[in-house]
Amino acid sequence: MSILAAGRRHSVACRDDGSVLAAGNGRAGECDVASWSGVIAVAAGNVHSARNTGRSHTIGLRADGTVVATGWDRHGQTEVSTWSEITAVAAGWRTTLGLRRDGTVVATGRRAEGQVDVGAWRDVVSITCGDWHCAAVRHDGTALATGNNQRGQGEIGEWRDLTGISAGCLHTIGVRDDGTAIATGENSSGQCDVAPWRRATAVAAGSHHSLALCDDGSVHAVGDNRFGQCDVEGWRDVTAIAAGSRHSLGLLADGTVVATGDDADGQCDVSTWQLGTDRSPRCCRQCSAPGSTSLTQHGPCSTADGSGRSSSRWIPR
Repeated sequence: MSILAAGRRHSVACRDDGSVLAAGNGRAGECDVASWSGVIAVAAGNVHSARNTGRSHTIGLRADGTVVATGWDRHGQTEVSTWSEITAVAAGWRTTLGLRRDGTVVATGRRAEGQVDVGAWRDVVSITCGDWHCAAVRHDGTALATGNNQRGQGEIGEWRDLTGISAGCLHTIGVRDDGTAIATGENSSGQCDVAPWRRATAVAAGSHHSLALCDDGSVHAVGDNRFGQCDVEGWRDVTAIAAGSRHSLGLLADGTVVATGDDADGQCDVSTWQLGTDRSPRCCRQCSAPGSTSLTQHGPCSTADGSGRSSSRWIPR
């Protein structure tokens, strides 16, 4: 599940007790999460850094399968109050996705680039949103994509054996069940140079950088590092990651959070956060409900950015 999420100018995280923390610029209401309760996963609408970007939204998945939202809503990206039986959420610039328990996907928000055309998707186990495109992993390890494909970020139809996926501004990265990674799309900053990665368990795509969480608790990073968003080589005992526009987050095994990168709006002010160390019930309350499908009979869930770049895969046993 997506315990951490990073947006353009803010960061969010859910605690063991179901409450949510936020840091950074909240001018559009994206940090107004203090009243939320019962939340088991979060997503943050991310977007590339530019003079005409900045406002964002935040999504919270409750343990009962309903969804809450706050922040920028110009395109209807926070209109999620009627959703139910949701097991994962993802947020892009002006888009929100919800994965239903039956493996179908619901979407709301901007439609111009086709990023919400997910009605035909079936057997989905993982979802992610980029700036103008959305992607998913199916139960058989194949991938789906919709929306803008200007830089080839949607060319994932031949990918196989995936366990997770994450969408950036104009690129997409996936992690395979053998711990290797694959990427496609814009690579001007080296954000797709993931071929050397090994032992990866989760991936997170920022606007122009990419992260991978390894099975030993270390983190790989490639891509744009002008703000230090890739300075993760010293991180250890990491259990979850998230990538924003120009910053990166990591959840440590002791429940604290580390951050690096652009902190102009205080989005890296997470040093006082304590999320708790027992994550086990958070992905199982809904899965154990009557009528749960085989998609939700799983082992540990991988966590990625969600930046809304969230990527949660239900792993069958």
